[in-house]
Amino acid sequence: MSPYILALHIIFIVTWFAGMFYIVRLFIYNTEANDKPEPERSILQKQFGIMIRRLWMGITWPSAILTLIFGPWVWYLFYRFNLPDWLLVKLCFVVGLYAYFLTLQAIYKQQSRGIFKYSSQKLRIWNEVATIFLIAIVMLVVVKNSMSWLWGIVGLLLFVILLMSAIKIYKLLRK
Repeated sequence: MSPYILALHIIFIVTWFAGMFYIVRLFIYNTEANDKPEPERSILQKQFGIMIRRLWMGITWPSAILTLIFGPWVWYLFYRFNLPDWLLVKLCFVVGLYAYFLTLQAIYKQQSRGIFKYSSQKLRIWNEVATIFLIAIVMLVVVKNSMSWLWGIVGLLLFVILLMSAIKIYKLLRK
């Protein structure tokens, strides 16, 4: 039974992340549609609005909820709610990931009301936050106790610097 629960947990994590990665791209496209002349702007924003709503409500939210159900179930089945150090750190990252998810919910609500508080560049940067969480969480789960905490933190910081540099280079290339 437990391998099936673990498999379902992984499946819903993957679909949840897919939804978070794609929703921000749709937020970016929806934001950039503001720069288009009418009627193109209205047509694009209407279509992006439909796509955003279906992705967010039909895939991303259900996946987040099912991840939250299967996660503690896996924790119980494999660890009986014991909390090794690596798992405590992972759970801190998961709490941060849900906080990030709720910021996406706020952007979803804003854009659905026609409010665009963030530029497409800021949204591009915000999109990479999920990548950082993904790398941190997967490394903790896979490497667990054999990872040096110091090198793990240094590696994550170097990755963040590399990612932000890539975004800056992309911005320069777009101009």
